[in-house]
Amino acid sequence: MPGRWAWSKSMDLSAISILIKTTVTHTVTYFVVGLVVFKVFDYPHLLGETGFRYFMRPTTDLRVRVGMLFQPLRGVIMGIAFVILKQTFFTQSNGWLLIWITLLCLSILGTFGPTLASIEGMAFSKIPLRTQLIGFPEILTQSFLLSFIIFHWIRSPELKWLSTTMWTFFVLALTVPILALFIKRTK
Repeated sequence: MPGRWAWSKSMDLSAISILIKTTVTHTVTYFVVGLVVFKVFDYPHLLGETGFRYFMRPTTDLRVRVGMLFQPLRGVIMGIAFVILKQTFFTQSNGWLLIWITLLCLSILGTFGPTLASIEGMAFSKIPLRTQLIGFPEILTQSFLLSFIIFHWIRSPELKWLSTTMWTFFVLALTVPILALFIKRTK
């Protein structure tokens, strides 16, 4: 069934395919969702002029400006987990939901450290719950898109438009911070 989100007998469950596609998908979804919420939540104001300024770097900070370049590393880390759980995640029709629930449980709510919107963060940090939940829509959206897209990209590698789209946005996501650094230095 070309062009449809359907299971494919040509699905590639090799470790390298899962690692690469997870890296690309995480980077792209992080980039796209990040661009949207940067504007919607007015990150320059939020990170520079609210209580977030006490524990978050402003958007003008070099680490924030090049932060996108670290996302492929996070993608590889997630990809390792996806390789280990590939039979559970990619061979069942509801695998995208299993991926998303796993990310929600382990990477968002159940982290070991007191990160924002995690159980540890809500229980042990001094940050008000309302403040912690400001970024929750961003986290939920990005993790949902990551789960949904990686599931379908792994299961239906014949969808060339999906591969082309993901690789195009991946290159764009990594080029933008490099260009921003270059443009900033030439001024």
